[in-house]
Amino acid sequence: MSGISNTGLPARVRDRAWWHRFGKTLRYSLHVIVRPFDGFWDLTRERRGSVAAANFIVFMTLLTRILRLQYTSFLFVRVNWARVNIFTQVLSILLPLLIWCLANWSLTTLFEGKGRMRDIYMGSAYSLTPYVLIQLPLILLSNAVTVEEGAFYSVLSSISLIWCVLLLVVAMMMIHDYSLGKTLSFMVMSVFGMLVIIFVMMLFFSLVSDGIAYFVSLYKELSFRLY
Repeated sequence: MSGISNTGLPARVRDRAWWHRFGKTLRYSLHVIVRPFDGFWDLTRERRGSVAAANFIVFMTLLTRILRLQYTSFLFVRVNWARVNIFTQVLSILLPLLIWCLANWSLTTLFEGKGRMRDIYMGSAYSLTPYVLIQLPLILLSNAVTVEEGAFYSVLSSISLIWCVLLLVVAMMMIHDYSLGKTLSFMVMSVFGMLVIIFVMMLFFSLVSDGIAYFVSLYKELSFRLY
């Protein structure tokens, strides 16, 4: 295959230009979080971002979430690891993100939204940058402060989440070229769209599960009667 070398590695993994662009687009996330209006506009219009960097930010968000549960002081996060499933924790972030992108794209594409699915995903992923930058140091900080000083930890943790939400709003504004009011309206509609998608998925899997159960029981019944 032309994209694979003799060592079995994809060509782009060995390509210095690819790594240079990856590093450049990843560093651009630091620009986006402090200058979001210009940043998100250039993210897609000037191709200053990349899906690879977006994927890495999402990966770091997932890793931060798991590390936060594992190493944050029990004074601030109490976790019963006997009941924690890492796969469930990953899906709790990854699945809503993907459904959000699908719902937002499905609605905005009908109402003159200029963002593609790729753009919406990159904008949403880049909006998660403050969560990683703030929550990782907070893991260490949580083990160095007392309960009386916990308000400082709580404020910083809240700031990281609020910052992400504000960045997401600006990202959708710039990507779709909407006004603030229209952006907020479609974000609310996208949340309802997510609920519809989740309902349809649950209904589909329920029907599939019932169908499989029916054929399994039918097979057992036939096997019992024939043998």
